[in-house]
Amino acid sequence: MDQLIEHYRQTELTDANVKTIRTKDVYKYQLTKVISPRWGLDRLKDVKPIAVETWLNGMQAAPGTKAKTKGVMSVLFQHAMRYGWATANPIRLVRQSALPLQEEIVLAPVEIAALLSELRDPFYTFILLVSVTGLRRGELFGLKWEDVDFEQAEMRVVRSVVDQVEGPPKTLASRPLPMSPALASALENWRKQTNYPDPQDWVFASPQSLGMKPYWPDAVLKRHVLPAAERAEITKKIGWHGFRRTLATLLQSSGASVKTTQELLRHSSPLMTMGTYAKAITADKRNAQDAIAALFVDKDDKSAA
Repeated sequence: MDQLIEHYRQTELTDANVKTIRTKDVYKYQLTKVISPRWGLDRLKDVKPIAVETWLNGMQAAPGTKAKTKGVMSVLFQHAMRYGWATANPIRLVRQSALPLQEEIVLAPVEIAALLSELRDPFYTFILLVSVTGLRRGELFGLKWEDVDFEQAEMRVVRSVVDQVEGPPKTLASRPLPMSPALASALENWRKQTNYPDPQDWVFASPQSLGMKPYWPDAVLKRHVLPAAERAEITKKIGWHGFRRTLATLLQSSGASVKTTQELLRHSSPLMTMGTYAKAITADKRNAQDAIAALFVDKDDKSAA
C-alpha cells in the first residue's frame, strides 16, 4: 500500500491541472497521516472490505471525514487497477455514511437580507455574490475583473485561490454563471469604489497587499461577516460553505430543476446536488405533504374528527 501511495502521489498529485491545491492537500493528508499508518505495510490483496469498514467505524472522526478517507482509498485502488496491480476495488463494498452528526446550516432569505443590511462594501458585495452564485470560497476570492462580463451579464470561473496560491477551480470548463441585475449593479458600484478596477486586478483585492493578493477568507469572515451576523441577531453558525448549501436549498424551494441547480453550483453529478447539498425547508415539506394528502382525502371528509 505504501508503494501504491507513493506512486499515486508522484503521478497524480504533481500535475497542476488535475486537482486544486486544497484538494491535493486533503489527499496528501489522508494518504500520509490516515491511510499509510494503518495500511501502509499491507499487501493490496490483504485489504478486505470488512476490515476497512471496521477500521473506519472505530475512527474518532465525523462521518464526512470517514467518507473522505474511504473515497481516497477507493481512488487508490482505481489507480492500482489502471496500472494492472489490482483486479478489483474492495473499497466499493465498504459501507460508510457521510451523513453529518449535526444538521447542516441553511440560512433563511430573511437572515441573508438582515446580514446584508449590516455590511458595507466590499463585504456587502462579497455576501451578495456568494449568496446568489454559490461560488466556492477559493473561486470567490479568485475572481478578477476580466472574468466579469457586464455586457453579457455573466461571469467565468477560471481559477481558485487557496492560501493565497492561485490554481484551477474544482470544476474545470464550467459554463459562465449568470449575473442577476442586482448582483451586476453591486459589482459595478464596487468597481467604481475600489482602487484596483483594471481587468487583471482581483475583484476583491486586499489593500494590505496593495492589490497584489485578494483578501484572506478567514479574515473577512471573522472580522466582518460574523460581527455583522451578531448585529443582525443571527444565531446560526455561519461559514463560507453554508452560503453554497443555502443556495442549493433555496433553488430547490423555488422550483428550479435539478439540472439548473446542478449547473449553477457546477456539480459533476446531480446526486451531489440533491443528495448532499439541497434540503427541503419545512414549509416546502408541509406543502408537498398537503398536496399528496389532498389526492386521497376529501376536504369535507369528517372521519378524522
